[in-house]
Amino acid sequence: MSEKTPLLHYRLSSSIHGSGNSVGVTVDKSPRVSRKTTENKPPKKLSMFFGVIIPTVLSMFSVVLFLRIGFVVGHAGLYQSILMFLVAYLIITMTVLSVCAISTTGALDAGGAYYMISRALGPEFGGSIGIMFFFANVCGGALYVLGLVEAITVSFGISEGEAGLANPYHVLPLGYWWSLLYASAILLLCLGVCLVGAHIYAKATFLIFLIVMTVLSSIFISFFVVGPRVVVLPAVSGNSTQAASANFTGFKLDTLLGNLWGSYTVDYTTGSMMSFTTVFAVMFNGCTGIMAGSNMSGDLKNPSYSIPRGTLTAVVFTFITYNLLALLVSCSCDRLLLQRNYSFLRDINIWCPLVMVGIYLSTLSAAMSNLIGASRILFALSRDNLFGGVLAPASRTSEGGNPWVSVLISWSLVQVVLLIGKLNTIASIVTIFFLLVYAAVDLACLALEWASAPNFRPTFRYFTWHTCALGIMGCLVMMFLINAIYASVSIAFMLVLLLLIHYLCPTSSWGYVSQALIFHQVRKYLLMLDVRKDHVKFWRPQVLLMVANPRSSTGLITFINDVKKSGLYVLGHVQLGELEMLPADPLQSCYDSWFSLVDYLNIKAFISLTLADSVRHGIQHLLFISGLGGMRPNILVLGFYDDCPPKDNLQDCVLSASAHSAKEQKRIFHFPSVCSDRMSGEAASAKHLSIEEYVYVIADAVKMQKSVALARYFCSFNQSEVLARAKPGQSGLYIDVWPLNLLRPDNCGYVDTCSLFLLQLACVLHMSHAWRHARLRLFLCVEVGSCVQGAEEMLQQMLKDLRMTADVYTVPWDHVVALHGQRRAKDTQVHPSAQTEGAPEGVHNSFPSNTTLLSDEYLRAINQLIRENGDPPPAVRFLYLPRPPADTRRYAPYLHQLDLLSRDVGPTLLIHGVAPVITTDL
Repeated sequence: MSEKTPLLHYRLSSSIHGSGNSVGVTVDKSPRVSRKTTENKPPKKLSMFFGVIIPTVLSMFSVVLFLRIGFVVGHAGLYQSILMFLVAYLIITMTVLSVCAISTTGALDAGGAYYMISRALGPEFGGSIGIMFFFANVCGGALYVLGLVEAITVSFGISEGEAGLANPYHVLPLGYWWSLLYASAILLLCLGVCLVGAHIYAKATFLIFLIVMTVLSSIFISFFVVGPRVVVLPAVSGNSTQAASANFTGFKLDTLLGNLWGSYTVDYTTGSMMSFTTVFAVMFNGCTGIMAGSNMSGDLKNPSYSIPRGTLTAVVFTFITYNLLALLVSCSCDRLLLQRNYSFLRDINIWCPLVMVGIYLSTLSAAMSNLIGASRILFALSRDNLFGGVLAPASRTSEGGNPWVSVLISWSLVQVVLLIGKLNTIASIVTIFFLLVYAAVDLACLALEWASAPNFRPTFRYFTWHTCALGIMGCLVMMFLINAIYASVSIAFMLVLLLLIHYLCPTSSWGYVSQALIFHQVRKYLLMLDVRKDHVKFWRPQVLLMVANPRSSTGLITFINDVKKSGLYVLGHVQLGELEMLPADPLQSCYDSWFSLVDYLNIKAFISLTLADSVRHGIQHLLFISGLGGMRPNILVLGFYDDCPPKDNLQDCVLSASAHSAKEQKRIFHFPSVCSDRMSGEAASAKHLSIEEYVYVIADAVKMQKSVALARYFCSFNQSEVLARAKPGQSGLYIDVWPLNLLRPDNCGYVDTCSLFLLQLACVLHMSHAWRHARLRLFLCVEVGSCVQGAEEMLQQMLKDLRMTADVYTVPWDHVVALHGQRRAKDTQVHPSAQTEGAPEGVHNSFPSNTTLLSDEYLRAINQLIRENGDPPPAVRFLYLPRPPADTRRYAPYLHQLDLLSRDVGPTLLIHGVAPVITTDL
C-alpha cells in the first residue's frame, strides 16, 4: 500500500446521483462536468425514527398484536404467554446486542444483517445466510399478506350461515382461490409502493404508524370503558356442535384465574392440535421484525448511530405492549373467546372499524417492510457477485437508485409462497428462517469478539461473548423445538449454499474473521508448545526445502509434501542482493506468485524468502529465522549439485491459464523462465553457488543440528505417474533403503543415528496416504565370509522392534570391499601433499597422512551395486549421506564422491541425520 493511499474508506454514496444502496463510488475530478450534473441533489437519507423505529415497531406488531394475541393467551394461558414473551425477547435481545455491536464497529451499507455477517464471517457464511434471510423476508411478506386477507374476510366475507342474507358489509366471496386473489391484489399494492422507492415507503409507514398508535390506544382504553358483552364466534365448517358465542366479561378475578394456565386445543383455522412449540412459533413472528431497521441500512443517514438505538427502543416498547395487552386480555376475556375468535379485539373496541383499520394498516406495513427488505438483501447479494451471473439482473437500479429488478423478483417469490394459503403453516417456516439468521448474527459477533482484533472497537459495549453464545443456543434450541424437520432442512440447505460459494465464488477482499480466530488460537498454542518438553517419540519431520527455480522443482516440492507427515513444511528461496542498494524490498512482489504455486500444487507449505549477499548466507538466515517457537525446521533439503538440464514444469499451466477468464489468471506464476543452469533448480544456480559453497551449506546445517537431505533426479519426477505403478498390472511401487554408509564399508553398523533417521523417513513416506500401497525394500550389504544369517535376523528383529514392515534383501559386496581395501593400502604410502585421486580434474589439495581416499573405481562399483539391486526400479531411493569432511579443502572431492555414488540411480534422497528420531518405548 502506498503511503498516499487513503486508509479510511468513507461512505461517499451521498455525494453522487443514486440511492444509498450504491455499490461503489468513482470520483471524477475532471473539470469537464456539466452544471446540470453538479446541481443534482443527493437522495435524502432517513433518520433513526423514520428509518428504524417506525419500520421495526410496525413489523413487530403486525399480525401478532391484533390477530394472534388472543390465540397465544387462549392456548398457552397467561403464565406460559409471559414465559413465551420472555424467552422470545431474551433471544432477540441477545441478537439485538450483537447487531448493535457490529453496526457500531464500522460503516454499514445496504443489505442489513447480510452485510454484517458477510463482512464479518466472509462470503461463504454471508452468502448462505443472506439467501436464508432473503427467503425469510419473502415468507414473512407472504405471512403478513395472508394475515391481512384473513382480517378482511372476517369483516367482509360471506360465510355459509350468511349466504342469501342481505348484509351490506359481507360482500366478498370466500374460498381458497378467492383468498389467493385478494392476497395477490394486496401484494400488487405493496409492489407499487416499493417500486417508487424507500422514501415513499417511509412516508407511508409514518402515516400508518400514527394510525396504529391511535388504534392501540383505543384498545387499551376499551378494556376499561366497554362493559361486558357477548361476542359472536366465527362458524367452523363441518362442525355444528361448536358454541356460537363467547363472553367479554370485563375485569373479573374468575376470568383471570381461568386464563392463568395453558389449555391447548385444536386450531379452528387449520384443524391442527396446538402445543407450546406451535403457539410459540406463531407468537415469535411478532419478534421477527427487529431487522426491519437494519435492512434499511443503505438508506439511513447514520446507520451506526440509528440502528442500535432505534432497534433497542422498538424492542423495549413492543415488549411492554405485548405483556400489558396479554394481562388485560387474561383479565377480561373468556378462554373460548380467545381460542375461537382471533379478531375479538374488533368486537370489544369502543369503535369496531378502528381496530380493523389498525389491523389492515399494520399488516400492510409489515408486508411492505418484508418486501422492501427482501429486495435490498437480494440487491446486496447480486452486487457482491457471490453467485456469478445468476443474480446479475437483480443489481439493476432505477435513476433514483431503487433496485427495481430485485423488488420484482422478491414480489414474484412472495406470490409463489402465497399458494400455501394458511398463515399458521407459514409461521413455522418464517420463524425457523429468522432464528437461523439471528443465530448467524450472534455467531458473527462472537467470532469478532473472540478474535480480539484491534479494529473491532464497537462504540456499543453492552454485550459480551456470553450474550452472543446465549443467543446462538437459544435460537438453535427453539428451531428444533418448533419443527425439527424444518430446522434440519434449513441448516442442510445453508451448508450446501456455503459449500457452493466456497468452491465457486472468487476470493473477496472483505476480510475473514476465521483468519483472525486462527491467528489468535495459533499464537496461544505456540506459546504452549514448549521446546523443553520435546520427546523423541513425538518427533515429526519439519522441512525447509530450498528452491532456486520453482518452475523446474514442482516434482520435488510435491514429493517432500508427502514426506513431512503433517509436520512443518517451508519453501525457502534466496535472492541475491543488498537492501541498501535497492529502492524497495524486491521480495514483497514475489509472494503472490509463490502462494499461487502452493495453491496450484495443492500442498500445505509456508513461504520464506530472504535477500542476502550469497546463497550460503541466505540459507543460514532461513535456518535461523524460519518457524516460530517449537515449530522450526529440523531438516534442510537441497537439490543436488549436478549437470542435469532443468525442465519447465509450469509452462503448460501458464499457457492454459492465459487463455482463460480472470478467475484462472490467479494460476499464472511470474517466475523467471528456466535457463540452462548447472543446477537442477532445487538448490541454486551455478553462477551464484560454487562447489565449495554448496558443501559449506551442508556443513553449516549439520553444525546447527539440522539434518540434511540432498535430492537428486527429481527434476522430472511426476507424482501421478509414479503412484500409478501401484495399480494392478503395473510393475509395482517400491521404496528402496540403503541404511549403510557405503563410503565406509569398514564400519558396517546399521543402528547408528543416521541409519535410523534414514529408516524413519522412509517409513514416514510409506505411512502417507498416497504411498500406502508402496513396499519398503531394505538392502543389507554383507560379506560372504561373515555370518549372513545372523545379520539378517538382527535386522529383522530391529525392524520388528521399530514397528516397521519391510522386505530385507542381502547383497554380497565382497568385490566392492576389496576395492576399498586396495585403496586403503595405497593411501598409507601417499605423501600428504600428493594430488587428490578421485577428485575432479584440476582439484589439488593437501591432506593429512591418515586420511582415507576413495577411488573412482570403488565408487563406480558401489553405484553399479545399487543399480543392479533395483529390479523392478524403485520410485525413490534413500541413501546414507556421510558427514562433510572437517577439512574444507576436501569439499570438492567429497561432492565428487557423492556424484559418482548416486549417478543414474533415479530419484534419490541422500540423507544425513543428526538427532535420534526413533524409540522403542511406549
